[in-house]
Amino acid sequence: MLRAAQLAALFVVCWVVALSAAPAEKRVYKVDSVIAIVKGRTLTIQVKGAVESGGWKKARLRPLRGAPSEAHTTVVEFLATPPPPTMTVIEALVPVQASMRIRARPHTVSVRVEAEANEVTSQVLH
Repeated sequence: MLRAAQLAALFVVCWVVALSAAPAEKRVYKVDSVIAIVKGRTLTIQVKGAVESGGWKKARLRPLRGAPSEAHTTVVEFLATPPPPTMTVIEALVPVQASMRIRARPHTVSVRVEAEANEVTSQVLH
């Protein structure tokens, strides 16, 4: 009897942990538009795109380290948290957007945003 109770408790704990575990961030499906503006020493990047289903949350941009040949390009990755596998969601392209403000590197002339299916490069407006 005690063994059965221990197994049941272990099952419940595993089930709760599996449900509460947040899915890792993934790249959004695609980038539709990028606007990059420098004011003073601040670079503001605004991105619109789409994910392949509903339920995605916390879309954000994460700076990446560009190649040395891209010294004048700021590279960012467009990420969001996908829905849990057990969630019922709409299977359609759903719009998402994110923005960020970072310190502008000297002589930055463009911003490249990377997604799962594409990447978009935009000139920086001054």
